[in-house]
Amino acid sequence: MSETSSLEVVAQGRQHLADWEAAQPENFYSTDQHLQSILNFYWGAEKLSVYAPRLTQFGHEAATIIDAAVRRANEPHNLPRLERFNAVGERTEQVIHSAAHHLAGKHIYGSGAMGVYREPGNNVLAQALFYLSSYNGEAGHNCPLACTAGIIKTLQNVGSDELKAKYLPRLLDTNYDTLFTGAQFLTEVQGGSDVGANACTAVPHADGAWRINGEKWFCSNVGADLALMTARPVDGVAGTKGLGLFLVPRLLDDGSLNGIYIRRLKDKLGTKSMATGEVDFKDCVAYPIGEPGKGFQHAMDYVINTSRLYNAVGSAAAARRAYVVAWTYAQHRHAFGQPISQFPLVQETLAEMRCDVMAMTAGSFYLAHLRDRIELGEADDTDKQFYRFVVNLNKYYASLTATNVVRRGIEILGGNGAMENFSVLPRLLRDCVIFEAWEGAHNTLLAQAVRDVQRHSLDEAYDQGMQKICSPDQSLRAGAILPRMRGQLAELKAYDEMTASAGIREVAEDAVSLFYLACWENYASDDSAMVREWFLTTRVSVKSKAMGAVFKKMFIEAISAQL
Repeated sequence: MSETSSLEVVAQGRQHLADWEAAQPENFYSTDQHLQSILNFYWGAEKLSVYAPRLTQFGHEAATIIDAAVRRANEPHNLPRLERFNAVGERTEQVIHSAAHHLAGKHIYGSGAMGVYREPGNNVLAQALFYLSSYNGEAGHNCPLACTAGIIKTLQNVGSDELKAKYLPRLLDTNYDTLFTGAQFLTEVQGGSDVGANACTAVPHADGAWRINGEKWFCSNVGADLALMTARPVDGVAGTKGLGLFLVPRLLDDGSLNGIYIRRLKDKLGTKSMATGEVDFKDCVAYPIGEPGKGFQHAMDYVINTSRLYNAVGSAAAARRAYVVAWTYAQHRHAFGQPISQFPLVQETLAEMRCDVMAMTAGSFYLAHLRDRIELGEADDTDKQFYRFVVNLNKYYASLTATNVVRRGIEILGGNGAMENFSVLPRLLRDCVIFEAWEGAHNTLLAQAVRDVQRHSLDEAYDQGMQKICSPDQSLRAGAILPRMRGQLAELKAYDEMTASAGIREVAEDAVSLFYLACWENYASDDSAMVREWFLTTRVSVKSKAMGAVFKKMFIEAISAQL
């Protein structure tokens, strides 16, 4: 090869990469036909037409302004830092963020992602906005969105009129310069998921507020204006039943620091532009929320279960972004004289990624829709029990699947996939690993599933809830498989907890995969039938994996051909 032709080959290769960069979508909403199909199913065409302009605008902002700002905010020199004192030596415990971080926040909160909660029954809209934002991973603001939503729901459901009047307007505000963001401070160094071991103490005072002393080990959005935290009243019993739930402002009404002292910021693997810290509380003013003795239950109902849905939707969106990056790369990257999208193994990887993204998105938005029905009083007790059981399984499986999807996207990019400055995929991978740990590690969620089946018979709620999903069309494949799934869950009751726990992982993954399939089948159009069939064949437990090579090749060629 001559020197001239060698230079031409190099130039061509670099042009292919430039073409790939140019092929990235400028609007995450208008290019996501699957999301639009889901919203059309739950809202109908008329309601979708009302919200479509808003989603389109934010989809464009998320793909352009926010994407660029988040990339800058995650550069090492732009990461948050702690400044404990101001210029005259007064203690402020101030977390300093970059201008890029604040630019992203202005548009994310400006979308109304929290403001939509002014009225009940807007979870699908809130999650659609959050999904578009989460194309950029955690982005420094998406964990705070989930925490803020948890505080809003807690105040709306069990907060006093005084606390509602004082704090809800700022939490629902869309003006980034005046709004309040929220946090949840639950974890202590000795407890982790064992919240019942919490040692922070709370003492009532004559002014009606309480004073909290102790420490919290993992405080995300540590500079938040408000935090919900658990603490044990001095006369409280041991375990979770003795915990109270308290609302803690960062600053007192006179602007002074409220006994909150940040020891240090955590140096995390991912979600680096969102500050997480260790905190000491010294006579911190706090306001009790909800009924005495129900602090932990309120935290689960309104905070943790809210965050678990957010976690799953964020995981699905990060996985979708990884698929978009990998799919466009495969169309433009050439090897051995052709785009790598023509190679069967690349096609199979893309097909698997696409199936997993569509499945977990379908399931997560069904749960958002169910949450709307619960809040509007349209759901019965079985629906509520179904939500409680499946929101945990969904968080477990979606976060785990998202990490795998992003990793497969890095695989498509080859060596380029490992480069932090080449694509968003390394950052998405690190964020997704953190998503797996947040709001309940895998083993914690699976252990809870065992207890929910053995102690509360939530397998029956799962079965009844699945029948409702399948009932509009008795020909759905998921409905035909459901009896076998019913038997697998019921079998867990025959064992002691230790034995049942040994078998729960596969049963849980089968249960959530069948749930995804049922949700997907309900709304999906014929053009995605082949994708669903692939998911059924490769993910749902009753399948036969002995798919013939010719048949498999036909599937992966068709599935991987679409964005």
